[in-house]
Amino acid sequence: MFGQEGALSILTFAPTIGALILAIFRFTSRADDQELIDRNSRHVALATTVVTLIGALFMLADFDSSNPGFQFVHEVTWLESIGLGYRMGVDGISILFVVLTAALMPICILASGAIKKRVADYMIAFLLLETMMIGVFTSLDLVMFYIFFEGGLIPMFLMIGVWGGANRIYAAMKFFLYTLLGSVLMLIAMIFMFQETGTTDITVLLQTEFGRDAQTWLWLAFFASFAVKMPMWPVHTWLPDAHVQAPTAGSVILAGVLLKMGGYGFLRFLLPMFPDASLYFAPLVYTLSVIGIIVTSLIAFRQTDIKKLIAYSSVAHMGFVTMGLFTMNEYGVQGAIYQMISHGVISSALFLCVGVIYDRMHTREIAFYGGLVHRMPVYAALFALFAMANVGLPGTSGFIGEIMTLVGAFQVNPWIAFFGTTGVILSAVYMLTVYRDVVFGEMTNPKLETIVDLNWTEIFILVSLAIGTLVLGLFSTLITDVTASSVDALINQYNAALSATAQ
Repeated sequence: MFGQEGALSILTFAPTIGALILAIFRFTSRADDQELIDRNSRHVALATTVVTLIGALFMLADFDSSNPGFQFVHEVTWLESIGLGYRMGVDGISILFVVLTAALMPICILASGAIKKRVADYMIAFLLLETMMIGVFTSLDLVMFYIFFEGGLIPMFLMIGVWGGANRIYAAMKFFLYTLLGSVLMLIAMIFMFQETGTTDITVLLQTEFGRDAQTWLWLAFFASFAVKMPMWPVHTWLPDAHVQAPTAGSVILAGVLLKMGGYGFLRFLLPMFPDASLYFAPLVYTLSVIGIIVTSLIAFRQTDIKKLIAYSSVAHMGFVTMGLFTMNEYGVQGAIYQMISHGVISSALFLCVGVIYDRMHTREIAFYGGLVHRMPVYAALFALFAMANVGLPGTSGFIGEIMTLVGAFQVNPWIAFFGTTGVILSAVYMLTVYRDVVFGEMTNPKLETIVDLNWTEIFILVSLAIGTLVLGLFSTLITDVTASSVDALINQYNAALSATAQ
């Protein structure tokens, strides 16, 4: 479907083209025909995201997983004298995040039925956000990466601030300020790297050896940005507020993709570019990861809002990711990538499950519910699958990512794996508890007598994610075969850099 040249550019900016079409339609249509505008906006957005998904799948099919380097490279020099250029490409790590992004976007559009005001604007924001997210994973230039990385803040800020809940302004501002502040430090680090090397080409910078002192400061600057984006404990407090106030589809894309940008940043910048600093700060990352897993799991158990519980659960699961990445062994890194992909599917499904009952009852309080299995058996069955996957039940994708990161951590230090394993136990406690309280028992709340089971659109969405959860849980090589060469190259480069420094 795509030629090598320009394929990623077409894929990245296809949603923007859809957004432009929507904008033209939005401002040329009669203002009194709002129903037509809303309906066509949904259709155009859905068609655009489906086309983008098809393109991503074709690109994945054409991807050579035995090649550890960047593929589908597209480069156009802008200002050759200062090394600034338009550069795009994907390797075995980034291609999976492109596919994950493209796969979740049609689901988000379908799940946006509850949006009734300014539908066209909402769809435009979502399409622009898709371009920004794909751009992060495909950029091979520092300037482009930063533009896409920060550009995604704007549509997400608007989604929370315009279409969010009662405290949406507070949550939107907190989200924006937290992530922007961390990224300012990254921008300063990027400027320093350009001054030192004379280029913004990431492929060149990956082969550049920075001094040990420079690595330390550069590592801290990039870490500040990516740790907030993940988010890691203790800079995670923006996330629960953002999730609770965001519309359902906003929570899906926030947990499914936006959080993964932090993990991807670790893989693309910190570990390969600053290996000495990564080794030096690895104990700090392990400590923060383990504390985050345990503390946020305990906080999740005390939540009365089911959406906030799942938000804290996301922070805990991201702790496994950072723990696995900094082991810098095959099990740990592969497990971290697997955990990110798996979490993108499972957390999206859980937030959608919350959205289903919220759209019907307009409350997320756990105490309000009970006995839903009697009125919503299909919902109860699918919710059970995703709850078990979140716990890490064997046969689901959640199990593979967690067990691989724990094995990788055990090879580095058994105590890290021991304390990390407590997160698996704690996740079982809070997920099984909330599932019991919401689904089982007698239906004592008379307001629930009118609640109805899933409609066909909701069944399609959740069954699609259920299939993804089970397929990735049973056929792990679908992920590991794609990432193997790139992960091996990353680890070998990291070890070679450390050996050179030691000499």
